Amino acid sequence: MPPKTQQKSKEAKMAAAMAGGKGKKKKWSKGKVREKVANKVLFEEELYERLKNEVPKMKLITPSALVERLKIGGSLARAAIKELEQEEMIKRLSYHSSQWVYTRATAVEG
Repeated sequence: MPPKTQQKSKEAKMAAAMAGGKGKKKKWSKGKVREKVANKVLFEEELYERLKNEVPKMKLITPSALVERLKIGGSLARAAIKELEQEEMIKRLSYHSSQWVYTRATAVEG
């Protein structure tokens, strides 16, 4: 049997308990903060020209690709795609409510 250790008195135990306290409170992180992007919501003359020149040459055309490339909003990108399709500058590959996939219009096959 190990040798007996001297028991602390009740007062000593209370003092030790009170001295510990709660310690420091945990600091919560603010979480990851994403940078806000200021995408355009309307076309300016120069941006519209870039759309007409660049987009019909892209192999893969999606609303998200236009948002990345031209720094425009998603609804503006969808409207631009509809307009380019009506003018037959681009061709639809797949159309789904959540993702539209288009490609450049090639010469008439035949």
